[in-house]
Amino acid sequence: MKEALAFLDLHPGDRCVDGTLGDGGHSMAILEATSPNGRLLALDADGAALERARQRLQPFTDRVVLVNDNFANLATVVRTHGFAPVPGVLLDLGLSSWQLSEARRGFSFSDEAPLDMRLSASQPFTAAEVVNTYSQEELSHILFTYGEEPQARRIAQAILRRRPIATALELAQAVEGVVPRRGRRISPATRTFLALRMWVNSDLENLQAALQGAIGVLKRGGRLVVIAYHSLEDAKVKRFMRQEARDCICPPEQVPCVCGHKATVKVLTRKVVMPSAEEVARNPRVRSARLRACAAL
Repeated sequence: MKEALAFLDLHPGDRCVDGTLGDGGHSMAILEATSPNGRLLALDADGAALERARQRLQPFTDRVVLVNDNFANLATVVRTHGFAPVPGVLLDLGLSSWQLSEARRGFSFSDEAPLDMRLSASQPFTAAEVVNTYSQEELSHILFTYGEEPQARRIAQAILRRRPIATALELAQAVEGVVPRRGRRISPATRTFLALRMWVNSDLENLQAALQGAIGVLKRGGRLVVIAYHSLEDAKVKRFMRQEARDCICPPEQVPCVCGHKATVKVLTRKVVMPSAEEVARNPRVRSARLRACAAL
């Protein structure tokens, strides 16, 4: 959080957008940094998470606008509520601790919970539908591509043998049946659950739309700060910022330039920013966090 606030570089009275409200921790810090009259627009696709955060942010009610929407629609929401242009946008791509621990969602592989994994009930399909209806080839592709799981084929075969799979615990057991824990602290099912969650929620596609939308609503000099917890998400953020910082995005062999692209940002993080050892000690869940930032031109 310390690094995120430093790169946002907010001042009293500033407006800011938190595209991933979660538990509201970052939002509260932003409101404190912009007091006494700064305003915040915060989005979350998870309506239950938004209501929890609403209670936490109760002391700032007159300075906060909370919207139950996916951050893929960030630009539209920001303009609809008259916030554009803004000095800062924050995207924290991880799930909140509450979402991970809430049994009914099926995010945690230690629960006898329905295999859902949707952030919003309006989404078209659940993880259970994927696990129980997709072919071995489709499952293997999802696990390898989105979870970077080297045992994707073996796990997909195990899933087909165990179907129907109704709960998160059953899925975890299917994975551990072919990829044993063998004393490892992190469950072998971690990558499988991550891949399914990303697929069900269209995480990479929505992230691309959110990044483009965020750049479009920043004022000149405004900052975009993104915290990713997965290598695919971090790579997408890195590529996006680097591309938007270039005047030409034509292939190297294309001379002269025909793309007409103009740089829209300046990258502020030459190297990815990682959490300090002290922060990881306080909260082990941030160990995989990767922060990148840019400023609008």
